[in-house]
Amino acid sequence: MTDTPELPVLLIIEDDEGLQRQLKWAYEGYRVIVASDRTSAIEQLRAHEPAVVTLDLGLPPDPDGTAEGFATLTEILALKPDTKVIVASGHGARESALKAIALGAYDFYRKPVDIDELGLIVARAFHLQEIERENRLLEEQGGGDTILGSLLSAAPEMTKVARTIERVAGADVSVMLLGASGTGKELLARAVHELSPRARREFVAINCAAIPENLLEAELFGYERGAFTGAVKTTPGKIELAQGGTLFLDEVGDIPLPLQVKLLRFLQERVIERIGGRTPIAVDTRIVCATHQDLDAMQADGRFREDLYYRLAEIVVKIPSLAERPGDSVLLARHFATRYARELNPRVQGLAPDALAAIDSYPWPGNVRELENRLKRAVIMADGKMVGAADLDLPGAKGTDPDERDIALNLRAAREVADRRAIRQALTRTENNISSAAKLLGISRPTLYDLLKQYHLQT
Repeated sequence: MTDTPELPVLLIIEDDEGLQRQLKWAYEGYRVIVASDRTSAIEQLRAHEPAVVTLDLGLPPDPDGTAEGFATLTEILALKPDTKVIVASGHGARESALKAIALGAYDFYRKPVDIDELGLIVARAFHLQEIERENRLLEEQGGGDTILGSLLSAAPEMTKVARTIERVAGADVSVMLLGASGTGKELLARAVHELSPRARREFVAINCAAIPENLLEAELFGYERGAFTGAVKTTPGKIELAQGGTLFLDEVGDIPLPLQVKLLRFLQERVIERIGGRTPIAVDTRIVCATHQDLDAMQADGRFREDLYYRLAEIVVKIPSLAERPGDSVLLARHFATRYARELNPRVQGLAPDALAAIDSYPWPGNVRELENRLKRAVIMADGKMVGAADLDLPGAKGTDPDERDIALNLRAAREVADRRAIRQALTRTENNISSAAKLLGISRPTLYDLLKQYHLQT
């Protein structure tokens, strides 16, 4: 006899018995637990440890006037901070919902309840909970610098980007990723897709700069048989192939103006016509796009349509360069060295101190892509067991410290920025060894512990 897999637990906190029954039987694939007040909700939380909770903020108040809904939310998050709490707000209760989000709720829905809409929110919450659980397992196995499942970073700047991606993924809006070449825009676009309700459908990517202008329209919109010489069969375009899923337009700034008009029509009407076709085809495709170009300047000189920009940039996410992510260059270099040593040169066992110093100080204008290429070459060319600075063949130029840009003339603030940067770099270079990091910084271990506590830095 085989054991049946344990279903994920969903706790519904609702005092309306009719709605309780409706919600309890509306869900398949979950073990649904119901509570009608704060006391029973906390008992169920302790007993079953649900990953996701739906909470009616309108629970009757305590005799002393305490807002029961908010009190329940606060207690749940205090006992089990990783719980995804989805709060219910009635008509005109938007302020209460926003207050709940500020207190740590995951999302909110409006009453009267739309079962399908709430089901999507619940499913997304469970999906995100599972990803976070996997990330915690990776941390325990030494992969604690992985965010969004596959992105390697320990920099707060990228953590902020990751949190933004998690928030916007579930909203069916167009997302524009702005960042220099090699900063991981496609990885982030995939994260938007994988964290969205569209995750089970196709993720289709197209690099608009890599396709000749006269072929790009056919790639995007497809064509009918006989539409032009060589069109021997009807071929759907990338937009159609992403039906129900996500289309990633990389280097969207390279789309020529005539094609921008056709793309704008699709975004406005959600229908396309293949080249040589006359029948409108309805397509439900989410657009995520990216570019390294200055679209504001392109709009100003007429190379990019302003109306198209606002259709594509409903949410804009700016991705920091590698030079703006202190410590990440060394973290990524270690990862690439290990990976390519295993694949290409098993004699290599790591990075020498002079290589780490060179990697740490170099500005990496080509970002992660340049870093990966340099490490791959260095591993292949290395003669000894350790990759040295000479193997990297880096130019001697040194970039401007990004933490020194736009700093207010305040000595204490400037010192804190410098301290944080130096500590993060020292910890990264010594793989979080406190004694070695203190020695590298020229301070005692107790002093380093004090600074870690003062600046709320984690090892």
